[in-house]
Amino acid sequence: MRVCLMIEGQEGVTWDQWVALATACEEHGFDALFRSDHYLSFGHPREWGTLDAWATLNALASHTSRIRLGTLVSPVTFRHPSELAKVVVTADYASAGRVELGMGAGWNEPEHRAYGFPFPPMPERFGMLREQLEIVHRLWDRDEEEVTFSGTHYHLEGCHALPKPLQDPHPTLILGGGARKGAARLAARWADEYNMNFVPPEECRGGRERLSAACEAIGREPSSLHLSLMTNTLVGSDGKDLQSRAVQLMLRRGDSGDPAAFLADLGPERIAGTPDRVLEQLAAYAKAGVERVMMQHLAHDDLEMLAVIGEQVIPEASGL
Repeated sequence: MRVCLMIEGQEGVTWDQWVALATACEEHGFDALFRSDHYLSFGHPREWGTLDAWATLNALASHTSRIRLGTLVSPVTFRHPSELAKVVVTADYASAGRVELGMGAGWNEPEHRAYGFPFPPMPERFGMLREQLEIVHRLWDRDEEEVTFSGTHYHLEGCHALPKPLQDPHPTLILGGGARKGAARLAARWADEYNMNFVPPEECRGGRERLSAACEAIGREPSSLHLSLMTNTLVGSDGKDLQSRAVQLMLRRGDSGDPAAFLADLGPERIAGTPDRVLEQLAAYAKAGVERVMMQHLAHDDLEMLAVIGEQVIPEASGL
């Protein structure tokens, strides 16, 4: 089990915080740093801003040397697939081959209205995702010198997409969602990894089974499509430390309730507790087929929690 950090960049994360978080990930053994790709805060749109996801990752490439960098996930409504493929290749070179691309259909309608992005119905967005996946894949493909594509949503004519990615064959491409039948088929065709989010181990097991069946249906080796999980995480070195971190998180959310009750209300789809408890949860996910966990960290100033994870969780998790 590899451990990554996932940051909700739209919740007021400053550039200095990004550099500090990336540096902490490097120091404490995290496999990767992922960020959301949103333009509007969920709870504080008038107070909290966001830096652009791919501009942030390109800039962080020069501040890091080991960790991988990626999005969870970039919505198809924000960027034309040719531009998306190009900005990811740029980050691939800037990071010396450490970039990953998460893609999804998009869901947050208010930010689309605020920034003027069209927000078509879900069936249309899913169709856009299907076409974008093919276009991005083909533009990265070293065997395709010239790409022509004619679809419902996108048209390319004689596109020589150079340079090709630094990584061979290409940057890791991640799809996210619930691994239902249609998404599983799409992942089996185009993805290197499937990311489920905020679900307990038994749902990950079901997702793994659907993904494997979709791979087998097209003659793909199921183990070549990896499974990961993104979920909210809260870790304390002991019970007192855990409650202190719960208070910090509650204050950030404007919650003045009882931290013990807050912790008790966290469901089985959240990773929370002391290191021993967190390792038990990770073991259950590993048994369900999860190979990587993206720990969503909402208290962006709390670098000490990353140190606790690095010292007491990551070394043991590598053996799960």
